[in-house]
Amino acid sequence: MSAKKKFLLRLDQDLYAVLEKWAADELRSVNAQVEYLLKEAARQNGRWRKNPTDQVELSDRAEKSQD
Repeated sequence: MSAKKKFLLRLDQDLYAVLEKWAADELRSVNAQVEYLLKEAARQNGRWRKNPTDQVELSDRAEKSQD
């Protein structure tokens, strides 16, 4: 399992309540639910690759092409 990056996320109380209920409905923690939703959004937008180094290479190429 790869190491996970830690960071602080501030959310509106109402949004947190929605996430908390949604996570409970799907038998996940709020943290796992947020991670799941972010990964799904990244997949749907063609930004998620199985190999994390592919993501870095793709973003590096995009930045270089903008220069």
